[in-house]
Amino acid sequence: MKILDLIQRDATLSTAEIGERVGLSSTPCWRRLQNLEKQGTITGRVALLNRDHLNVGVDAFVSIRTDQHNEGWFEAFAEAVAAFPEVIELYRMSGEVDYLMRVVVPDIAAYDGFYKRLIEAVDLTDVSSSFAMERIKYTTALPLDYAGERSEDA
Repeated sequence: MKILDLIQRDATLSTAEIGERVGLSSTPCWRRLQNLEKQGTITGRVALLNRDHLNVGVDAFVSIRTDQHNEGWFEAFAEAVAAFPEVIELYRMSGEVDYLMRVVVPDIAAYDGFYKRLIEAVDLTDVSSSFAMERIKYTTALPLDYAGERSEDA
């Protein structure tokens, strides 16, 4: 867990640095990292970019409802959404909304262009958007407190 906590907060740490922080020499630390990758616990390592430097400072949360709940529609929807780089998260939801996506764009005009392309690409019943006014908390680090409590389905 210590290794996972370290690398999810800073993937640039060397194996030697990680080993030193968790009390292992480089070779056993490297083996543990390799095992975590083989098991699929570590699925990749990325760099986090400064959104303001890249002119994508606006978050839009887009709620989508559809009256089509069949595999063909879903495949077309998923394929259409995959083609939009502005969509950085997409979830199938329970409750009133069928899908929720997070979209990042420079401004409202760019969002409007995205919206028009989206509704042209796929048949949707209802689309509702909310714009984040302020980011209060943001992290990519997962909580590790529950890691030992795997459900039987997992």
